[in-house]
Amino acid sequence: MSYKSDIEIAREAKKQPIQEIGEKLGIGYENLLPFGHDKAKISAEFIKAQKGKKDGKLILVTAINPTPAGEGKTTTTVGLGDGLNAIGKNAAICIREASLGPCFGMKGGAAGGGYAQVVPMEEMNLHFTGDFHAITSAHNLLAAMIENHIYWGNELGIDTRRVVWRRVLDMNDRALRDVVTSLGGVSNGFPRQSGFDITVASEVMAILCLASDLDDLKHRLGNIIVAYRRDRSPVYCRDVKADGAMTVLLQQAMQPNLVQTLENNPAFVHGGPFANIAHGCNSVVATTTALKLADYVVTEAGFGADLGAEKFMNIKCRKAGLAPDAVVIVATVRAMKMNGGVAKADLGPENVEAVKAGCSNLGRHIENVKSFGVPAVVAINHFVTDTDAEVAAVKAYVEEMGSEAILCKHWEHGSKGVTELATRVAEIADSGMSQFSTLYPDDMGLFQKIETVAKRIYRADEVLADKKIRDQLKAWEEAGYGNLPVCMAKTQYSFSTDPNLRGAPTGHSLPVREVRLSAGAGFIVAICGEIMTMPGLPRTPAAEAIMLNEAGDIEGLF
Repeated sequence: MSYKSDIEIAREAKKQPIQEIGEKLGIGYENLLPFGHDKAKISAEFIKAQKGKKDGKLILVTAINPTPAGEGKTTTTVGLGDGLNAIGKNAAICIREASLGPCFGMKGGAAGGGYAQVVPMEEMNLHFTGDFHAITSAHNLLAAMIENHIYWGNELGIDTRRVVWRRVLDMNDRALRDVVTSLGGVSNGFPRQSGFDITVASEVMAILCLASDLDDLKHRLGNIIVAYRRDRSPVYCRDVKADGAMTVLLQQAMQPNLVQTLENNPAFVHGGPFANIAHGCNSVVATTTALKLADYVVTEAGFGADLGAEKFMNIKCRKAGLAPDAVVIVATVRAMKMNGGVAKADLGPENVEAVKAGCSNLGRHIENVKSFGVPAVVAINHFVTDTDAEVAAVKAYVEEMGSEAILCKHWEHGSKGVTELATRVAEIADSGMSQFSTLYPDDMGLFQKIETVAKRIYRADEVLADKKIRDQLKAWEEAGYGNLPVCMAKTQYSFSTDPNLRGAPTGHSLPVREVRLSAGAGFIVAICGEIMTMPGLPRTPAAEAIMLNEAGDIEGLF
């Protein structure tokens, strides 16, 4: 049986005018800023007017560690949102925007798949409403103003060896990880070593996703530490007077984007920090707005629960005062086989024993989610090659873990294939079972916070960090930053820092290579193992197959 590609399905979508989607949530025409006929931004005035209204139920979709076999977390998020609406609930979804880097690299788009997609799929995976470009511009404006300040006399006394603000680009480009700037003579400034990160790793991205409004945004931008003086005192963004202009560039980007699913249900798509190098959640303003307008809000956090869900709980929920009512952990039979040692090329034939062997990864995530006091249900995202015996093996394992697994066919059938999951999730969310709490208190030491995540979530035996890193953490505590949460930058493919170590490894160590203070966003970044904040393209990037056909339609984007 042949199946249509995601882009073919998206092109056949019967979209409604975005004003009609807004009406479903009580958003009037005057409170939408349209970008064409099928996407719009929600006005800041409307969002402000929703304060004081009762919140709906918050449902987090997370997953096992990703494998080349595919898990379908965004697809399940979209499918569950459609499923809740199909059973008569008033539901909306909240997901992140797509970065151009993965679209042209190897991951593909971020709009879901099959018959559980957000549209317009092509625009969302490319320039969309320009939010990422605004973030890139605001970030690099600050970089330019730092260099300009130094050039024109350096009144702030910046130590040019200690400028910590790098530049960003929304593309995978390993050649820009480390660069030397200002070559070419006196008129070009003072040469120094710098580098680029990908835009989704920018502190400006994190700030936009955690800020509550424009005033909070400006305040957080002003708090960014951009450099240090010779006496090691910090220089802030507000000291170089860039925070006002950056806020102007980000004014429209702060407004959440409203689009729709294939089944014409509302979808908020806003912000896009990666979960392996940033905090991995859509914006607080989009989530909190959706909670005022819908009875159920389904959101996702990036990559596996060891990264996205941990940061959703410990950073986003802590900062925004949110508490999830239920968690859905997405898994596939194919991914269980890969965790059980089966190569991607051999995933077709039935292999119940490999499924059982690979379930340990799923089991670890179930335990971790429950440690936050939130009930978890497993969604088995169905592939047509799955056999009944393999599905039964996953269900039996999850039952042994004290949870439940539900087979979902939303990729193939849309909302009709996910009504059982939607019904059960609504029951759990309405039950009041959730007793959410963060993993560690604010007043715990920074290194102890890193250790807590490493030992309780990753099951590491120890954290390896040299004296320089430990001293830096102590210095930040003494400077008043000890109450901040930690944001772990680590490979998404394993609980450990070895991407090839699948399953549920124990007995490993967590090496911390570097720590960065994101004073504006409000967290400490711990860079672990070999993870890079500027990814590279794979040997055969997806960009090689992306083109316009004779009809002017995009091909190769998936």
